[in-house]
Amino acid sequence: MAEDEDDLTPEAEGDEDHHPLTRALISRIMYAVETQDREMLWAEMEPLHAADIADLLEQSNAYDRRRLIELYGQEFDGDILSELDESIREEVMGLLTPQVLADAVRELDSDDVVDLVEDLEDQQQEAILSVLEDSDRIAVQQSLTYPEYSAGRLMQREVVMAPEHWTVGDAIDYMRHAEELPEQFYHIVLVDPRLHPVGNVTLGRIMASRRDVPLKDIVEETFHTIPVTRYDGDVAYMFNQYHLISAPVVDEDGRLVGVITIDDAMAVLDEEHEEDIMRLAGVGEGGINDSVIETSKQRVPWLAVNLGTAILASLVIAQFELAISQLVALAVLMPIVASMGGNAGTQSLTVAVRALATKDLTVSNVWRVLRREVLVGLINGVIFALVMGAVGMIWFGGPELGYVIAAAMVINLVVAGLAGAAIPVVMDRMGFDPALGSGTFVTTVTDVVGFFAFLGLATVFLL
Repeated sequence: MAEDEDDLTPEAEGDEDHHPLTRALISRIMYAVETQDREMLWAEMEPLHAADIADLLEQSNAYDRRRLIELYGQEFDGDILSELDESIREEVMGLLTPQVLADAVRELDSDDVVDLVEDLEDQQQEAILSVLEDSDRIAVQQSLTYPEYSAGRLMQREVVMAPEHWTVGDAIDYMRHAEELPEQFYHIVLVDPRLHPVGNVTLGRIMASRRDVPLKDIVEETFHTIPVTRYDGDVAYMFNQYHLISAPVVDEDGRLVGVITIDDAMAVLDEEHEEDIMRLAGVGEGGINDSVIETSKQRVPWLAVNLGTAILASLVIAQFELAISQLVALAVLMPIVASMGGNAGTQSLTVAVRALATKDLTVSNVWRVLRREVLVGLINGVIFALVMGAVGMIWFGGPELGYVIAAAMVINLVVAGLAGAAIPVVMDRMGFDPALGSGTFVTTVTDVVGFFAFLGLATVFLL
């Protein structure tokens, strides 16, 4: 991490940011690393949450990251590994001694271990799995057999369950005498004799009820089970839609095999939102910790597509080369029409992609949404047509050019609203991610239509 010498002193002043990882704290930590002061490093990092330490490692360069981990020594919270960005997680694990790594992995729940090892090579996976207890290793290996991005990969195997005939007292006695319980859980899952989940009972309801109350009398009204092969994005949607805290996961026979909790579901939801934003910009799933080569590889494909669509728009312009040479004002004004159409299309596109992700845009209301976007485009087109019509008349001293750019503006903004909403829907129906590439196609449509409308109208009415 590049810092000035003055920033590496313990007295360095921090900013007033409310985040625990302030500039002053980072400076003190890096000063401890520079001076090889392990006690100071431990003292500064001890109050930090695992997520803050993960942020610190992500913000450091590779050289400082290695020195910090080596000096940090024998204690390394397993939660730090699960919080780390995937792009540097493998690097950090490689810097830990086998014993430290083993101790860190043993602390994690099964779902976190699955997340940790699923992208590693077979040899690395085996090295981590070998340090787990037999029961934990079998559970993780079973989870790895499920499809990637499925509920089976997301769930944790540690579940607190109870027969449906138990009372509150039975459940309390069981939990008090159990040798191991999950570190965090919110429900006891009621199961029938065949291990089929039949209801959830919150810990709060248990603590508020008498010992003789049957558990089945205090189950939650909202109860959903999740098939083990369900796509994790759909799981996150269910949690958000039905305000779930946790939900049992069942196999193909309906038997309980695990549980998904709200923290894991919301992490998936955040990842989905982040991916949509990145894909809308055509940058894939890259992050700031990716290498130059990796980042370039992720961005080149859609830049190439964009180049092709730009050439297509240029071919449209080339058809009106004579008109442009005779009336230079066309070259001055035509980027305005295309730019306004592109912005309007992006607005509609963003709304449509978000609505598809949240399942608010469906077959039942797609035509209503398309009509709305077209009407919005028409209204905005008329508003800005009046503005640009006036600008065109004042700028070039005659009404004719103003009329042409006004008409082209209306046409392009109507098409922009239609394309911005329709293209993501079509891509979704064809099985493609609507966030991936929609922006390029919408921009192409608005550029081509904008140039063709403006230059075509100008050719007909002005030359």
